[in-house]
Amino acid sequence: MIPDEILLETEAAMEKAVEYMLHEFSAVRTGKASPALVENIDVDAYGTSMRLKQLALISTPEPRLLLIQPFDASVTKDIERALKESKIGITPAVEGKLIRLPIPELSEERRKELVKTVRHMAEETRVRIRSSRRTGIDEVKKLEKAGAITKDERHHLEEEIQRLTDKFVIEVDSHAEAKEVDIMKV
Repeated sequence: MIPDEILLETEAAMEKAVEYMLHEFSAVRTGKASPALVENIDVDAYGTSMRLKQLALISTPEPRLLLIQPFDASVTKDIERALKESKIGITPAVEGKLIRLPIPELSEERRKELVKTVRHMAEETRVRIRSSRRTGIDEVKKLEKAGAITKDERHHLEEEIQRLTDKFVIEVDSHAEAKEVDIMKV
């Protein structure tokens, strides 16, 4: 493996960690309705497990309301059951073929719990980033041991990997801080 490939792979792994964290953040409830809150809930329908977004149209007609319209009316009960069993803590209201999810105001205690969850997700992402750094540095050391690069080149590559690590950790911190502010907004 050449040094540039190591840097590119390390950066790609760190980017994926941040993207995954942002995807996870989208499922954390704030005071507003968001389709991301429910779109990845697993629903047992047609004898298999499917994501809600594959079974229904999810919209937000109002800031505090999610409207779920199943493509097939026969799965309405399955969707309702999956929503009740999920950890979102919102009781669905079925009206014929439509399912309404009124998003209640978050209590101060619940907001603090959600902030802790966000901080935990951010820390997991920092761990993934540091793991990518460790993998990259190990690859660089293997190159030096094989005689493909000099000690100075190894040192330079390790500095580059550390710069990438610092950049992505700062990005994680800023996203986490923004999400915390969004959660705590009344």
